[in-house]
Amino acid sequence: MSPSEERVRAALRFETPDRVPRYDSFWPEFVDGWRRDKDLDREADPADWYGIDLTVAAADETPWPSSAETRSGNGSGAIKQDGWGRTVHDRPGAQLSETLSVALPEGSGDLPEFESPLLPGRYAGFEAQVRREHSHRAVFAKTGGPFLRTANLRGEVQWLMDLAGDESRARDLAARVTEHLTAVGVESLRRGGSRLCGIWIYDDIGANAGPMVSPRTFERVFQALLAGMVAAYKAAGARFVVFHSDGNILPLLDMIVEAGVDAIQPVEPKAGMEILSLRERYGERLALIGGLDNAYILPSGDRERIAADLRRVLAAGREGGLIVGSHSIGPDVPVAAYDYLHQLEEEWGAYSL
Repeated sequence: MSPSEERVRAALRFETPDRVPRYDSFWPEFVDGWRRDKDLDREADPADWYGIDLTVAAADETPWPSSAETRSGNGSGAIKQDGWGRTVHDRPGAQLSETLSVALPEGSGDLPEFESPLLPGRYAGFEAQVRREHSHRAVFAKTGGPFLRTANLRGEVQWLMDLAGDESRARDLAARVTEHLTAVGVESLRRGGSRLCGIWIYDDIGANAGPMVSPRTFERVFQALLAGMVAAYKAAGARFVVFHSDGNILPLLDMIVEAGVDAIQPVEPKAGMEILSLRERYGERLALIGGLDNAYILPSGDRERIAADLRRVLAAGREGGLIVGSHSIGPDVPVAAYDYLHQLEEEWGAYSL
């Protein structure tokens, strides 16, 4: 077991590892600027440079992977059909695609059968990443969750209208998607075996001001589905299940914890997810991954503010249960600012500040 995996497992068990584990992801624009700043070649990886301790590997969880194709392309981008049955426009340099159509628009008939979750082709990239990374980082599998992935079939606006206007139909559709996602997750865990620390469920259900759905809707539609996923993953050998959602999920968090989740990420301070309050509220019931301010403090480059922010986050891990990081590192974060954060992480290291 690598030192990174040992410290990640210890932190999630609420033990004190040799140093605080770190997790951040890096936008391509930041990586390009970092390589120029350091005069490094295109193979250099900031995750190695900055001692990132974990990585997340995903199989192809789409319902129809065989239908994915590029239909046309030119200087303004490419028109593609993806494995969710969507037609999308990919523009050069854009982080997200524009959805032109979805698999299940309003007034459409029944949804076609999903392709088997056991198709070997779903797991080629996943297995390659696990093999590549497990010797020097903690590796987790990944699937989407009931809210976010069902939106892929209906479109975001229509999906929210479904939840408000036809809850029974929405629940049935989410259950079908969740069954498929869970099967992909269980197979991922089987294929990854002892090289995996667990699995993440990505289900962005929060905006900065609050959740995308009411607590009542979450309880009636999503909580049991999430609990079923967590139970299946733990039965398949996942030691830790992490729930990822951007934004403010505080009104839903009791139900997420009750569903059996072990940790949440990214704990965004700009959305009111205050890490010290969460530690006081949940104690050892919930580990916390993230907590640093990548919206205002890191982009500012202000060393005093960066140091104070790191001290604030580390204070939430005095009894363990913390992996420090932010949501992600984009091009608005100066390389010098992230270098300084890394310097402090190396100097301070332990939870006992």
